[in-house]
Amino acid sequence: MTRAPERKARRPRTRLRRRIGAAARLIGALVIVGGLYTAFAPGSQASDRASGAPLAPAAAEGKQLYDTTCISCHGRNAEGVPGRGPSLIGVGSAAVEFQVGTGRMPLARQEAQAERKQPQLTIDEARQIGAYIQELGGGPQLPPGDNLREGGDIARGGELFRINCSSCHAFSTGGGALSSGKDAPSLKESTDRDIYAAMLTGPQNMPVFGDNQLTPQEKRDIIAYVQNLKSDQDPGGWGMGRYGPVPEGIAIFLIGMVALILTTLWISGKS
Repeated sequence: MTRAPERKARRPRTRLRRRIGAAARLIGALVIVGGLYTAFAPGSQASDRASGAPLAPAAAEGKQLYDTTCISCHGRNAEGVPGRGPSLIGVGSAAVEFQVGTGRMPLARQEAQAERKQPQLTIDEARQIGAYIQELGGGPQLPPGDNLREGGDIARGGELFRINCSSCHAFSTGGGALSSGKDAPSLKESTDRDIYAAMLTGPQNMPVFGDNQLTPQEKRDIIAYVQNLKSDQDPGGWGMGRYGPVPEGIAIFLIGMVALILTTLWISGKS
């Protein structure tokens, strides 16, 4: 009876070979990740535009405006200038329309935050610059039209506003102070598109409310509530500026206590 030939034992891999193999796998993974990032990163679109790819007519008009009003702070191809202005690649046309259309940009000087002021450009020019930035790197866009509260539920919008917005903008949408010299602005002058763009882009200290946090319908509900407050005449009585239940309760307490003390003094004087 013949014995089966014994298999030759494999020599164990040395520590050096294991390290070389791990390093090769790591380099391969980094090359793959880098290739995917290069293919899909917003900056690749800016490079394409810089190489001479044609722009849409509105974006071409926006580029001319950008080159005369924005380039000194945000740089050529909107890639930003250190110490002056951030990159605009990926911010989208919604952010541009909000910042330029409300006069916050261009900034006269660096401050704690950009305040709303008289716009230097028309809303059409702001949208043209937004179209240029959109073609450079994509980003959030506003839905078409100026009436973005149509179909909104005011009651539901009030509930959403109190949960998500009133802590900074106050129950009356009058705004309020924040830390480090900043503040949440009043919404008295805000248009439907201003409010929608602010929720989409989260300017300055405001958080971003993407469609996964607030659906487009919920955004319409909030806008409907905010705009309804501007025409609401407080049919229930004196609104006291709509500062909320706490100041109203304090005012009622103080007025009631003063009236009670005066009444007590009058009664004791008569007796």
